[in-house]
Amino acid sequence: MARRIIYFINPVSGTKGKEKLLRLIKGKTSGQNIPFEIIPTNAQGDYFFLKEKIEQENITDIVICGGDGTVSQVAGTLIDEPVNIGIIPMGSGNGLALAAKIPTNPARALDLIFTGKASYIDSFFINTTFSCMLCGLGFDAQVAHDFALESKRGLMTYIKQTINNFFVSKPYSFDIVNKGKSFNTSAYFISIANSNQFGNQFTIAPQASLNDGLLDVVIVKKMSKFRLLLAILKQVRNGQIEEYNELTVQHRDVLYFQTPRLIIHNLEGAPLHIDGDPAETAKKFSIQVIPQAFKLIQPQKK
Repeated sequence: MARRIIYFINPVSGTKGKEKLLRLIKGKTSGQNIPFEIIPTNAQGDYFFLKEKIEQENITDIVICGGDGTVSQVAGTLIDEPVNIGIIPMGSGNGLALAAKIPTNPARALDLIFTGKASYIDSFFINTTFSCMLCGLGFDAQVAHDFALESKRGLMTYIKQTINNFFVSKPYSFDIVNKGKSFNTSAYFISIANSNQFGNQFTIAPQASLNDGLLDVVIVKKMSKFRLLLAILKQVRNGQIEEYNELTVQHRDVLYFQTPRLIIHNLEGAPLHIDGDPAETAKKFSIQVIPQAFKLIQPQKK
């Protein structure tokens, strides 16, 4: 089947210039003799029009030039649609692209659109909202909320907000229900990940896989700020999956386990982010993996 591509360009994500990207897309895609269309993303995240467009125009590929939030909005609309999704990373974190080993250089990422292989990856629902790779409650979510208010984007702005929030952060109380068992914990943050990335090569769930049918859950518990720094560094470098029990819940600074689904009771209204974007929090979250949610264009495995 002949390829037909739609490129979505997010006019506000990341810090890189868009005019150069437009010239790059037009030149390289025309050079491949592939019909294409370029459409701006929309702030409302409404992409349901794509379903009819894919069918009527025989669209084979949707390429998102933006960050994880835009990827999530588009991919969440296209579950079960017979279309491949590509990414040209243009966001502030680019967690999914990094996890899938998609180049962050736009020219190389565009080359991959033409030479890569589309293969299924998992995603998950948090209540009824789609997430392509990561959601979090607590400290990292507050950073996402504050980052979204900044006029200047980019890594340095994110680092600034992370440092500012670190000194004023507080733990929140949660009830966790997993595999019929429950426990209560006080934690600075909880991350639920399908990807090993926070973004910017910051690896919070080192053992995570994009297509193993499991979610990686990381719970960073209440502790002193000094111990908190050490615990996060240890988790980033060599965090190991461990089935929790009464002993580990009481004595581990970080709990790290895998599950296809879980329930989190958010007892103190901890803030929420979904794929790096601030989201409205809730008292209860039902989280469940979506196996083989969509086909992502990735480097071919050697």
